[in-house]
Amino acid sequence: MTPSTNIADLRKSYEKAELSESASHPDPLKQFDQWLQEAIRSEVPEPNAMTLATVGHDLRPSTRVVLIKGLDERGIVWYTNYQSRKGQDLAGNPFAALQFHWVELERVVRIEGVVEKVSDEESDAYFHSRPLDSRIGAWASPQSEVIEGRSVLVANAAKYGAQFLLRPPRPPHWGGYRLKPEQWQFWQGRKSRLHDRLRYTAQADGGWLRERLAP
Repeated sequence: MTPSTNIADLRKSYEKAELSESASHPDPLKQFDQWLQEAIRSEVPEPNAMTLATVGHDLRPSTRVVLIKGLDERGIVWYTNYQSRKGQDLAGNPFAALQFHWVELERVVRIEGVVEKVSDEESDAYFHSRPLDSRIGAWASPQSEVIEGRSVLVANAAKYGAQFLLRPPRPPHWGGYRLKPEQWQFWQGRKSRLHDRLRYTAQADGGWLRERLAP
């Protein structure tokens, strides 16, 4: 079957911005926050969406999109079902990678590091800030498990909605993860495929080694 569009011919010239050593922050967290804020101000679709990559006990990688919900010097936080595939992967192998792709700004950020659960207090605080439907949904969805149909989710939501009314507690199988970055990469698209690519690697003294990589 011949596709209606030849995907090998799809090309784009990247010419919006540049990324130099002199103009970038020596601290990758500050560089990331600057780019994230610019993505938010530019109203790119879901600037907080990131791809999370994990590796399971079978050594097979898996990716999915999650939403960043916290950022500070301790790392990057998201929330999910601990019994999901990603939760099971992280229980056996706590190393993971994140990627942000802000297409409209021609930018990519890649982050690698070790992952740990956030405290119960942090998970409780975020859970109770969520809309009621989302809190019920955390109970209703046996994430990553096979179900017979959508009716299972609807029935579970009705069941837990009736049980908890307006005050559902945080499920014991639901909470936050924090990735502590050990390496960052910032990619800015440039003309002629000569892209800018800066890598930051954590050092033993707490600082960061910043290096330019060939694209």
